[in-house]
Amino acid sequence: MAVPVIDFSKLNGEERAKTMAQIANGCEEWGFFQLINHGIPEELLERVKKVASEFYKLEREENFKNSTSVKLLSDSVEKKSSEMEHVDWEDVITLLDDNEWPEKTPGFRETMAEYRAELKKLAEKLMEVMDENLGLTKGYIKKALNDGDGENAFFGTKVSHYPPCPHPELVKGLRAHTDAGGVILLFQDDKVGGLQMLKDGQWIDVQPLPNAIVINTGDQIEVLSNGRYKSCWHRVLATPDGNRRSIASFYNPSFKATICPAPQLVEKEDQQVDKTYPKFVFGDYMSVYAEQKFLPKEPRFQAVRAM
Repeated sequence: MAVPVIDFSKLNGEERAKTMAQIANGCEEWGFFQLINHGIPEELLERVKKVASEFYKLEREENFKNSTSVKLLSDSVEKKSSEMEHVDWEDVITLLDDNEWPEKTPGFRETMAEYRAELKKLAEKLMEVMDENLGLTKGYIKKALNDGDGENAFFGTKVSHYPPCPHPELVKGLRAHTDAGGVILLFQDDKVGGLQMLKDGQWIDVQPLPNAIVINTGDQIEVLSNGRYKSCWHRVLATPDGNRRSIASFYNPSFKATICPAPQLVEKEDQQVDKTYPKFVFGDYMSVYAEQKFLPKEPRFQAVRAM
């Protein structure tokens, strides 16, 4: 069983209907799929790989060697304890439009700013496909995440590395979770695997595919689609060799955005017996998620319903 791979360029040709159906299947049955021929120039993607790897070596590698994760793993091995259950073997920074970016790595800022702009456009194209597949008006999901017609959505990019781990049996690169937000676009390592998604109770590798963009849907897309599109559990395994690069961009709601199922996707009987997902402010959901990220998903919706 392999995660679906979809040629995004075929949306514009004779195979549009087939491609739309493939994306619908990816959203409904998987919550994960890979896009090829997505329109982001390969030359840009090659530059992203280069500056990300140089950034880690120049600005992060030494810090990671002295990190809490490394110290705790060393202690766990010595004590034969299970202290690593609540730790990730990950080095990560987050890039936003208005936060501090690394300055020492040549070309990092310019390349990553260009890449983020391309990813944001791809996310918005993909949301329009979701609108159409769900029978919603064009722009519905984007408007919901932006809390109206402005550009208020949260768009962040996590630049992560998962260095070689001497005891991968004791720690995860990143513990199993669903993503809190909207649409997630991941540019993962070409060679070093480790990303897995949960499908029908079984962990499946998300196979490395050069210059593909991996898409997964977050909790807010599950709510907006009234459960048609489920957010999917995923994790990253630690590996004994290879430094896995992972660049994940998140198109999330504005913290002030009110999120609820699209009314046209809610059946009348659902409303009567309160089967629908709750209506809530995304900032409130994030307060719950911060405490419960690695715990079962359904209680998060219950908790935010009660707020």
